[in-house]
Amino acid sequence: MAVAAVTKKSTTKHARKPTSKPLTPLMKKPLPTGRPREWYESHNRKLKAMRLAIALLDTGTYRAEHAPNHKIRTTAARIGIHPPSDTTCRLVRSLLRNGH
Repeated sequence: MAVAAVTKKSTTKHARKPTSKPLTPLMKKPLPTGRPREWYESHNRKLKAMRLAIALLDTGTYRAEHAPNHKIRTTAARIGIHPPSDTTCRLVRSLLRNGH
């Protein structure tokens, strides 16, 4: 008994059009002046942790339990940023855990 294969055409209403412009990175804005030094340190730590979390997600590390300090520091070296501190590594795991 032969079964015929049924193919279904895609009927998406919102087809994406190819863009002719290449994607560009976001423009950097200057940091606000007059803040305490701790604010700048915290802000830069968060940015670094986000970069590392994105790089870990790109490599297939989706869970905080699978991201020890060594793996986070190895990822940092691979993407070309300075090795993170223990505090930054904890923040990276927090981002992976909570998704914020």
